[in-house]
Amino acid sequence: MLTYNERIELRDKLASGEIGIEFAQEQFWKDFKEGNKSWHTKDWKERRDKLINDKCQICDSKEMLTLQHLSHPRKYSEYLTEARRTYANDYINTNPKIDKSEFSNHILKDYDYAPTPFCPNCKNSSPSRRVRKAPQYRCTVCKHEFDEPVYKSIDELISIFLENEDALEVRDKCFISKKWKNQHNLSSIRYWMQRDRAVAKDSATIEKEAFLLYLNDDIKYLSFEDTITACKRCASSYDLYRMELCPQCKEHYKGIQYSICIPCLPEEKRKAVLESIAFGNEWREMERELGID
Repeated sequence: MLTYNERIELRDKLASGEIGIEFAQEQFWKDFKEGNKSWHTKDWKERRDKLINDKCQICDSKEMLTLQHLSHPRKYSEYLTEARRTYANDYINTNPKIDKSEFSNHILKDYDYAPTPFCPNCKNSSPSRRVRKAPQYRCTVCKHEFDEPVYKSIDELISIFLENEDALEVRDKCFISKKWKNQHNLSSIRYWMQRDRAVAKDSATIEKEAFLLYLNDDIKYLSFEDTITACKRCASSYDLYRMELCPQCKEHYKGIQYSICIPCLPEEKRKAVLESIAFGNEWREMERELGID
């Protein structure tokens, strides 16, 4: 696992073009093992010991002190997804038109088609089907009754979509991905087709951009920039329950989104909050007893 300074050096070399993205990722991940954490390393412990205070900055306790991060790095996969989405949107905005033949071939290759029935009168999709009454179908929009719904071919749907992507006929998710087995409409298929093209076109640039953002986030975390000294109790309350010691009474804990704890609230507001909590507890207990929790 690379040390703090080694990660800075790796990031700077990647940013300057001295090394490529594949080599940078190989160097970064080569010693990574499941379960290994930064705070287990000698480098972390030595730098932590130079920064940690002699008492908890929240409750003033001097027992079992640790450095508590107030923010945590995001996963590399999150940065990669975000970068791919950005490049895809830019590609789509600069290439709004698609070739009908290419689009059709892409659909036939990667999707199965489950035709949607349409009302022959108003073109609304998925009319109500009746088992014991004739005519067999009844449109839920125009109330037209009929025995034979209208079906559109793939070519017809593509033509309609390219003419008007908001048309009623092309809104249904009647295409099933052969690979993932999930359902799509033509708008969704077009997006993923263009997204894949954008990613393929700029894959190295996208990966480099995402990895640099991840490295910056990771280095910030290792720098102890956004940390405080906290006792184990305050640190675990923050990490596990997003709670911290009330700054007013220094006795009770509160959610980090609130300014003070419940006991420190004015009487009327405290009463209202406690009633709301009690109601919520009763409601959850009722759901549990009914088996719907």
